[in-house]
Amino acid sequence: MLALIQNCSMPLARAVRPPSRTQVQPYFSSMVCASMSPRPNSQSQVLLGLSEKELQQLALDFGQETYRGKQLYHFLYQRKLREIKDFSQLPQGFRNTLEGAGWKVGRSPIFETVTAADGTVKLLLKLEDNRLIETVGIPVMDGTGLSRLTACVSSQVGCPLRCSFCATGKGGFSRNLQRHEIVEQVLAIEEVFKHRVSNVVFMGMGEPMLNLKAVLEAHRCLNKDVQIGQRMITISTVGVPNTIKKLASHKLQSTLAVSLHAPNQKLRETIVPSAKSYPLDALMLDCRDYFRQTSRRVSFEYALLAGVNDSVEHAAELAELLHGAGSGYHVNLIPFNPIEDSEYKRPSKRAVQAFSGALESAKITVSVRHTRGLDANAACGQLRNKFQKTPLAADPMDLAVFTVAASVGNFAGSCRPWKLVLLDSMASIWTTLRATR
Repeated sequence: MLALIQNCSMPLARAVRPPSRTQVQPYFSSMVCASMSPRPNSQSQVLLGLSEKELQQLALDFGQETYRGKQLYHFLYQRKLREIKDFSQLPQGFRNTLEGAGWKVGRSPIFETVTAADGTVKLLLKLEDNRLIETVGIPVMDGTGLSRLTACVSSQVGCPLRCSFCATGKGGFSRNLQRHEIVEQVLAIEEVFKHRVSNVVFMGMGEPMLNLKAVLEAHRCLNKDVQIGQRMITISTVGVPNTIKKLASHKLQSTLAVSLHAPNQKLRETIVPSAKSYPLDALMLDCRDYFRQTSRRVSFEYALLAGVNDSVEHAAELAELLHGAGSGYHVNLIPFNPIEDSEYKRPSKRAVQAFSGALESAKITVSVRHTRGLDANAACGQLRNKFQKTPLAADPMDLAVFTVAASVGNFAGSCRPWKLVLLDSMASIWTTLRATR
């Protein structure tokens, strides 16, 4: 997933290629790229994502009684209305004042809907800046009907990390999603299925840890306001330095899913480019500490790629890696979901069973994900790429940032801790400037 500066935007990369012979340490600059990406230019203020207390304060700010804030909360999270004009129990004057001040609900139109034979539904939402994002509704049926509905949500418009097997990275990266743009995906799934979402997985487009602030804000809203239990929410990551520690500090009861995809550093670097700046031993140490701090089991996602990482020998190596890292782990095997123009192939059922059996023999808890929506372009990024043929490019205003990032990489040399501190500081400053733009 993580990319070099060149992969954030190819035309942009040629413009800012470091003049020095010293190469920028891979992937640090791409993290700056992701965290500094702009929000859409808009004067609108969004109701979706605000807590009941915040909505009550908003009502007071407009000269209304606090119970009007409770009504706003009801319209947003119980009735789940899309437009302020439909808040019929609010005085017309209050509605007009809210809209006149630039307030809106913050719901995006559904641009495209594709339904698979197994009932999986993939939606494309068209955001305010005309970007497209994917969200997927995955139903589970029992004898009485729909028993569980999982929403797979995106955290970014595209992804800067470009894992070699992932369709999202092929479509480029534009920006982080805002809090309400994450929450609205769950509401859109509920609207289509006419059923409450029971589970949420941050496994759609993007790297959640590169947008951790908005992801945590959306997590709070989904838990407290949309009323989805923390244990029913999973946050996935391919691994971004220092972010697992940050997530652990929040002591959430949600599941952390780490996209591993290889049992050793050398192979992982070929599948997940970000591994070059986040070695496997450091990642496993952070996962062990996460389990110790939260008492929540870590799940390892492992995409099985035929002839690449799916041998019994790979399984034995993976088991050894996990046993060496401690306990409290679970492996979720994911047979590759074929995508266009990919050199990878889906492994045979026999290979999947052999890999799973080898892990079980080594006393590793393992499950095999049942593939859903193969006929609906359900692999992450596939449907968006169908409608958006040209990869997204970053905002030209970020040119200066990439240039400075390259200079920082050259200045800091091989001193990785100092480089990370400098780039983190740059990201914070640039995010603040963007917010006031």
